[in-house]
Amino acid sequence: MKVIEAQEVHQLLTMKKSIDVMKETFLKFQQKEYIQPIRRIDKLPDKEQNIFAFMPAYLGEDSYFGAKLITSFAKNQGTKYSSHLGYVMLFQSQHGNPVALIDASSITQIRTAAVSGVATELLANEDAKTLALIGAGVQARSHLAAILAVRSIEQVYVYDIFAKSAENFKTEMEAQYGCNVIICKSVESAVAEADIICTLTPSKEAYLKPEWIKQGAHINAIGTFTPTTREITSELMAQAELFVDDYDAIKKESGDYLIPLNEKIISDTHIKASLGELLTKEKSGKSSSKSVTIFNAVGLAVEDIACAKFIFEASEQN
Repeated sequence: MKVIEAQEVHQLLTMKKSIDVMKETFLKFQQKEYIQPIRRIDKLPDKEQNIFAFMPAYLGEDSYFGAKLITSFAKNQGTKYSSHLGYVMLFQSQHGNPVALIDASSITQIRTAAVSGVATELLANEDAKTLALIGAGVQARSHLAAILAVRSIEQVYVYDIFAKSAENFKTEMEAQYGCNVIICKSVESAVAEADIICTLTPSKEAYLKPEWIKQGAHINAIGTFTPTTREITSELMAQAELFVDDYDAIKKESGDYLIPLNEKIISDTHIKASLGELLTKEKSGKSSSKSVTIFNAVGLAVEDIACAKFIFEASEQN
């Protein structure tokens, strides 16, 4: 069995390749070629209620199956530790033999942003030039790479509650991409001129308000993934067109969706389409260039196992 650590993952799974893998994944997931059982997410009995998750998926009889075992420790933000740590265990489907153990933190970092890249390509206005990143951690770095892969971004605004994190982000990303990064003192100032917004925080309370959002903006809301946490206010969720990674996952795990639903501010028909439905053209995307769109994702096991498949097969060719 091969062990593949983070450095090799980043070498093999570039953002462009990951976006292509995610497009194929959502197509096959929509067509029932890829399946995933219900994942298990448990809160640890510690004071922070940190999370341990088991996320299985199956890619077909002639392919692979496996699971991601991962922890989510929000307090790791701003430290040397990633907020998500673990491994993906990959098995060959024909005989059930394990073939690889792959660093899950790097897969999560790349594929989460790649999915937002797919959503942005499908939903953001084609002339979008400005990007706001709320949170300046690893997901901000990968999301900048993903959005640059699908839109011609000229200006990047960033806000983080830790000023040093935003400063480090600016220094690193300007050197890496040659883009202009402006550090903002508030979420409101960060999003004011943004055509594309990515909310990348573990916030327990909603903070993104409709009156702050530019007409026609697209929002990738991916920071939270439990029924009691959210980043989008109920009022903004009600006013925007909502797209999701998976209906079942969102209706079970997304506080961004479930809280306004329980408040009766939105109905259970508020979701306009999933990424799979957009890619298969079963449903249409943004209704007009003036509409505000939200892509809400909690993360899917099929994404992790599809990335693990790609990484393992690419490593075998080296």
